Amino acid sequence: MTIAIHHARLIDGTGAVHERATIIVRGSKISAVGPSKTLAIPKGTLRINGRGLTILPGLIDCHVHLCLGGEADVVAALDSEHPSLTLLKSASHAKATLDAGFTTVRDVGARDHSIFALKQAIDSGLVPGPRIVGAGLAICMIGGHARFIGREVEGTEQVRQAVMDQIAAGAGVIKVIASGGVLTPGTSPDAAQMTMEELSAAVDAARHAEKKVAAHAHGASGMRNAILAGVRSIEHATLLDEEAGALMKRYGVYMVPTLSALATTAACRPSCGIPESALSKAKAMTKRHQASFKYAHRNGISIAMGTDAGTPFNDHGDNAQELERMVALGMTPMEAIVASTTAAARLIGIQNMVGILTRGKEADLVVLRGNPLQRIDLLRDRTKILGVMRGGRFVSGPLSHA
Repeated sequence: MTIAIHHARLIDGTGAVHERATIIVRGSKISAVGPSKTLAIPKGTLRINGRGLTILPGLIDCHVHLCLGGEADVVAALDSEHPSLTLLKSASHAKATLDAGFTTVRDVGARDHSIFALKQAIDSGLVPGPRIVGAGLAICMIGGHARFIGREVEGTEQVRQAVMDQIAAGAGVIKVIASGGVLTPGTSPDAAQMTMEELSAAVDAARHAEKKVAAHAHGASGMRNAILAGVRSIEHATLLDEEAGALMKRYGVYMVPTLSALATTAACRPSCGIPESALSKAKAMTKRHQASFKYAHRNGISIAMGTDAGTPFNDHGDNAQELERMVALGMTPMEAIVASTTAAARLIGIQNMVGILTRGKEADLVVLRGNPLQRIDLLRDRTKILGVMRGGRFVSGPLSHA
């Protein structure tokens, strides 16, 4: 089928906006984009009047955990449930994410390799969901942060073996833990974890398989170690300092800020069920996190959107809250959209496939009533999302029933 949406506002993902534009989708690809007054629509095409509507690329969340359900104590919840139930819940979380306009996610830590089974089920059309680039198990030191969704290792040989095992299972990215974290008791977010040699071994092993490495790091020392080891992105970058920031910019390392994770945790009262250790760490770091984001944005560090969806009260399907937070801290709405489309696609390594609305790309797009450049919160309003298209087919929203 060929579909044309005409006379719409088109935000193409590059930072440009085109008024009264037409986009034509044939099969799974975008076949043409141009001004409505000059672009000819082939006979037999399904036409959709786009007046008052905005079309933008399918959004990309570079940091989710589909195995986590946003419970107050996600570690206890995961520990108490059967892995089969976790997989079923993950499928539900994937659908909620797709319905919200996110057509691609990078899952950077799962309880087991079933995330790759979910990816296969989605890609084959068995269940609805976004395109998944998954890490499988995060790689951490013995007793380290994220061990509840990770594989504990010691020494470079164990690191290399863990990387190869994740890739053999289907990993599209490798996740390493370079500092302590919020949710793991007994770990300090400011303390470095894994040695430089271990982090370098992970990057080297991943490079041989043409995979990139994402590093969890709250503290600046962990960031520095990971950057010098050659990782592609720093997840969170909560306590960024000038030295780590300069290294990120020098080596083109992305910041994936996940502002929503600390914010949703820190907003809770002590009686909400979040473990006291996690709550106190989140409250202590939130303002520093915001300052780190502002510093990165002000100094031209590459930023790709990520939410850490699945952490306490940070729900799958509410991913667009991250764009609101980025705008509140100084980004323009267009910058936040670019961070969630083109920049995110480049980070993940799928920029040749998605992220920009241009001829030849996969037809992943969101059709929205209104103008998110004036009100970024429209992206969070499900009543404004008229259609989510993935691979040339409307998979969510009223247009999916047309």
